[in-house]
Amino acid sequence: MIKRPIHLSHEFLEEVLDGNSIAVDATMGKGNDTAFLAGLAKKVYAFDVQQEALDKTQERLDQLGISNAQLILDGHQNVDKYVEDPIRAAIFNLGYLPTADKSIITQPDTTLVAIEKILEGLEIGGRLAIMIYYGHAGGDKEKDAVLDYMSHLDQKLFTVMTYQPINQINTPPFLVMAEKLS
Repeated sequence: MIKRPIHLSHEFLEEVLDGNSIAVDATMGKGNDTAFLAGLAKKVYAFDVQQEALDKTQERLDQLGISNAQLILDGHQNVDKYVEDPIRAAIFNLGYLPTADKSIITQPDTTLVAIEKILEGLEIGGRLAIMIYYGHAGGDKEKDAVLDYMSHLDQKLFTVMTYQPINQINTPPFLVMAEKLS
């Protein structure tokens, strides 16, 4: 069976994570990715601009007995103010928090700043997964900005791939994956 993009994103990151690694969840949402990363990494830094996201994530982590995640109520563009160690893996889920205010969406300008800072902070062999949800107002603009930015990364420094359905209706989400080579 073909994997859904979100499942592939986890497998892609799982391959490089271990008990000594640092991970970043740039868009914590309901805490699914934060919990996933925390189960594999030494420490996870998780970002969101909505208190509701932090509350839902903390609740999820408490239920699972996970304590190695630092939940940060701040935009992912400020990742460098919190994360000083080299990053082994990072993930974004672009768009909006399901079940919350759908007018609060990730924005191209802050997302690109965050991506750039995370790529700079990645250790060699480190990986970045970006789930792009774009079926909402403003989503196409962010999708295009991210694809343009990622497609212009130096191929000697990064390998960048996409994984997406091509016969689906209703703007299905897709995955952009990057690995730091040097």
